Parts: sequence; structure tokens; C-alpha cells
Amino acid sequence: MDKFLASTSGDPYLIAISNDEGYILSFRGDTTMIDAASKFGIIEGIQANEDLGTNAIGLCLRYGQPIELIGKDHYHTVLQDMVCCASPIYGDGGKRIVGTLSLMTVKEYSHPSLLALISTLADSIEREILLRRQNTEHHILNQVLLETNYYGVVVTDAFGRVVELNENILRMLNWDDQDKERYLYSSICEVSLIGDFFQDVIDKGKAYVGVELALQVTGAIRYYMLDVVPIYDHQILIRIVGTLRNITEMKKTEVLLRNTEKLVYAGEVAVSIAHEIRNPLTTIKGMIQLSGKDSKLLHYDLIMSELERMNVIISDFMILGKPKEVRFSEEYSSTIIREVLSIFQIHADINGISIVSEIIQDEQVKCDRNQLKQVFLNILRNAMEALPLGGEIYISLDIEGSFQRIRIADNGEGMTPEVLSRIGKPFYTTKSDGNGLGMMIVNNIVASHHGRVNITSEIDKGTTVAILLPIR
Repeated sequence: MDKFLASTSGDPYLIAISNDEGYILSFRGDTTMIDAASKFGIIEGIQANEDLGTNAIGLCLRYGQPIELIGKDHYHTVLQDMVCCASPIYGDGGKRIVGTLSLMTVKEYSHPSLLALISTLADSIEREILLRRQNTEHHILNQVLLETNYYGVVVTDAFGRVVELNENILRMLNWDDQDKERYLYSSICEVSLIGDFFQDVIDKGKAYVGVELALQVTGAIRYYMLDVVPIYDHQILIRIVGTLRNITEMKKTEVLLRNTEKLVYAGEVAVSIAHEIRNPLTTIKGMIQLSGKDSKLLHYDLIMSELERMNVIISDFMILGKPKEVRFSEEYSSTIIREVLSIFQIHADINGISIVSEIIQDEQVKCDRNQLKQVFLNILRNAMEALPLGGEIYISLDIEGSFQRIRIADNGEGMTPEVLSRIGKPFYTTKSDGNGLGMMIVNNIVASHHGRVNITSEIDKGTTVAILLPIR
């Protein structure tokens, strides 16, 4: 309106805006026309309805179309020297009238194009209303999409040039999040791992949803879910939107669930095996012991040794399938270690292994004595098996924060990083006669004591197992 009035400066034009009830909201135009209209009672705030008689605004609202009144078309004689044009302004996508735009001038300035002119101005207002609403919706969507804490977002044009991105995508791709602007208008297709998906969208129009990716960020492997979706306008590609969501924790949970399923299965197997084997095993062992060494049974010691080893395996399965009742009490770890070593020392001596223990600091922990014995025995047994030609096992007790730390280290064969990463998983073992349950039992017992197990190892240098138990 202002542009139109500026181009007709000095001409007696008056333009008015009304709402959908005919109330005049604002005037623009020649001051003499505004003064003249006020003398007729046409002022801001008045309602142009049937009470004013025949008028362009009222008729426009009634019939929903542009209306022009010239001279005697007006009801009031004071307006019969005027020309009035009014056009409806539609909103909500053309569904309802939200107001009117009207023009008043003297008959001398009447022109057949005035009604078309005011209708064109009303159309411009409708487009502006629609555009502003779309911009508002677009801004809201941008905020929701780009400012979310869960997604990394990158938006490109039809050629793969970055036009928008958020800080999350910078961190996920290990880009410099201090300088976001440097990545604008660069080609996303040149970015490793995700660039090929954008290129496929450009070349083939193919959308990707729910693609799992493993990205190495600052030395650690992180897992992401990638979506790359094309945006079309009348079947023409205008944008490509890519989103990344960090699913590392979800993947860890999946692994945990799979391990839990294995544990459930292992428990079922354990109960079955224990019941099927333990009874006949006990009978065989008892009969051989009854015969005694004096019976001169060939390979008596070897048979008894193997039967004992079978009994240990069955015991492991029994613990796995039906855990024993836990009875917590206040204990010193050093006391339990000494009791375990009194049993284990004989095996160590036979295998040429020296054991060195050191108590730096010892505090009471709340634990189940028998379960901790099982933990220490399993770890010592593993250390002994890592020293087939003899060696040294070093045991130390000290404090780490609010935890009692028990370190058991050997100078044996050690493990590769790959083997180390799988230690404690059900049925995984590197031993020809192992069952893969020992360290899993250790982990379960320590976890039930609200502690944790840390294992470090190096080939040909040995392995260290650190058990941390909360101090009383």
C-alpha cells in the first residue's frame, strides 16, 4: 500500500484495511481525503456494516468478492461524489476471509482499472500472509530439527553442497565445532562414510533410512544411525537432509541383552549337565577311592586328578545355573587371600610358580566370603595356566579412591587386544580344555558386590587383574 501511495503522491486516494467483521483498522493516503472521510463519520474503529447503508466494505464481506461503488451507488448523498472499491483478503489457504482492502477517491479520479488494482494489492497481501506463515513454520521446523540434542543434522542443496548444519553433526563427524561457517557450501559427497549416501541420492534419487554406521571418533568406535532423504518441489530435487543419531549406548545394551540370553541358556544347560553328570561322577570317584591306592589301579593318581577337574567344571556350571545364597559380612580381603593361598600354594609349588604378596593398605569390605574365595581361586588358576614353564604371581592390596583394590599379576604369556576384549563372554576360551565360564563367574560375583574388574595384558609380558570392591 505504501509503495502504491508513494507512486501516486498528491492524488486524492484513501486506502483502508478492515478485519473480517468490517471494523476499519487503519487508514493510509492523502491527508485531505482522510479529513474528508472523518467528516462523513468514516474513521478508524468504525464498523462498515449495513447500519452505514450501502457501502463497498459491507458488500465485499457479504458476497466474498471485489465490489466497486461509483457515485449514486452509495446510499449516503455525501458519498455520491466518491468512488469506493473493496476486495476481500483471504487467509488459511483461501478458506476464509480475514479482512478487506478498500480504496476511496473522488469520481474525477475514477478509472476502470481501480478495482483490478485493489484486487491485485489484496492478492499481494494474501501471498505475504501465506509466506510469513510458511516462514514461521519453516523456522519452527528448523529449530526442532537443528537444535535437537539427539540428532546431528546436515542439509545440502541438490548438488550436495552444505547449506545448513548443527553443532551435533560437527562433533559426530569430528569436525571443528568452533568454526561452523567453514563447512558451508563445501561438498558433503567428499566426506568419508556418509558422502557416498548423499551421492546416491543425487544420482539415483534413492533414500536411505536406518543405516547403521561405525565411526572412529577420537580413537573410540561409536555407532550411529544414518538417514539421508531427498526433498522435492514439483518432482525437482531441491534439498537433501541427512541426520545422524548416536546409538552407541543402544548397541552396548544389545550386546548386554545377547550376553544375558547366553547366560540364561548357559544356566539351563548348567542345571541339566549338573544333574546328569554329578551323581554318576560322585559314584565313580567314591568307588575308586574305596579301592584305594593299594589296589594297584593303573594310573590311579591321573584318574583321580581328572575326576577332580571334572568336578570343578561341574561346580562352575552349578554356580552358573543356580547361584548360591549370598551372605554378606564385614571382611578383610587380606584374610580371604591368605586362606586361598594356603590352598593354592601347593599347586603353585608343583608348577614352579613363586607367589609374592604385599599388603599396602587393607580395609574391610562387605562381601560374601565364599564367593570372593571363588573369585580369587579362578583368577589364580588362570594365572597359573598362563605360566606353563613356571614364573611369578604378584598379589598386592591397596586403596583406590573409595575402593579396596586387589591386584593379581603374572609374568606369563599375556593376551592380544582381541582376546582381551572377549574375556568374560560366555563359552569364549583360548584353552583347549576350558569352558569359558571362569571369568564370567568372576565378573558376575564382583558385580553383585557393586565392584568392578579391570584387566590389562601384553603379549610375553603378562596379565594383571585388578578387582575393586567398595570399602565399608
